[in-house]
Amino acid sequence: MFKGSITALVTPFKNNKLDEDSYEKFIEFQISNGTNGIVPGGTTGESPTLEYFEHKKIIEIAVKVSNGRIPVIAGTGSNSTKEAIELTKFAENAKADAALIVTPYYNKPTQEGLYQHYKAINDNCGIPIIIYNIPGRSVVDMSVDTMARLFELKNIVGVKDATGDLDRATAQKNKMGDEFIMLTGNDENAYEFNKRGGVGCISVSSNVAPKMCSEFQKFSNNGNDIEAKKLFDQLLELHHVMFVESNPVPAKYSLSLLKLMEEDVRLPLVTATEDSKNKIRNILKKTSII
Repeated sequence: MFKGSITALVTPFKNNKLDEDSYEKFIEFQISNGTNGIVPGGTTGESPTLEYFEHKKIIEIAVKVSNGRIPVIAGTGSNSTKEAIELTKFAENAKADAALIVTPYYNKPTQEGLYQHYKAINDNCGIPIIIYNIPGRSVVDMSVDTMARLFELKNIVGVKDATGDLDRATAQKNKMGDEFIMLTGNDENAYEFNKRGGVGCISVSSNVAPKMCSEFQKFSNNGNDIEAKKLFDQLLELHHVMFVESNPVPAKYSLSLLKLMEEDVRLPLVTATEDSKNKIRNILKKTSII
């Protein structure tokens, strides 16, 4: 159920307010271009600066608009265990298909603290949980052994691995087996990650190139290595330019060029510099996105 090209949705703003109309249209754009799943309320969706009611609203909108056509994996993580439980229970009641829960940032919990954090969420909800391991942002790195302990719990089903370490994918596969869902959080390693047991990507680039990203994942998961590698190579410069400034700044500028939303982001993020915009436009033209 959770595989292929899964878009970590940006959150459109207009005049610093949630642009619900653009968000609904954007989700339709994703579905019509073959995206296999969507994640509202993740880091790419600027979750750190969303008001609590906005965070809930985008989950509700994603569930309503998708209407069962593709899975909705709601971003419900927090460095407060209580808040993560509340938001995950809300997502469950809103009929999201799963929750994506980031390792607690800033607190720097031990491996036992990580285990107890996820166990508390697991014990208070009935929705599948995907661990989001991203030490580059959260400062803590969940070990393979801790992940294996969590996989024994009823709701823990897999990981979004944003470590950038391909050997980690191999270790997780060997430890947890085929039933453990492995999704990369790094577009630029998606080709090799799938070869090591991954089944998809929670993607930033698919905001901008959903059809190409979904086609790549289809070829990759169907064993059509030649076509998968061809598409991956075409996408590689896009993957890199999506991080020429802080995510989701490049993605939002790209989507403004596609007339799908404003480029607005919330402080402390700011819109892209002219130099970055030139780089982004050049790659979008090169890949025939604009």
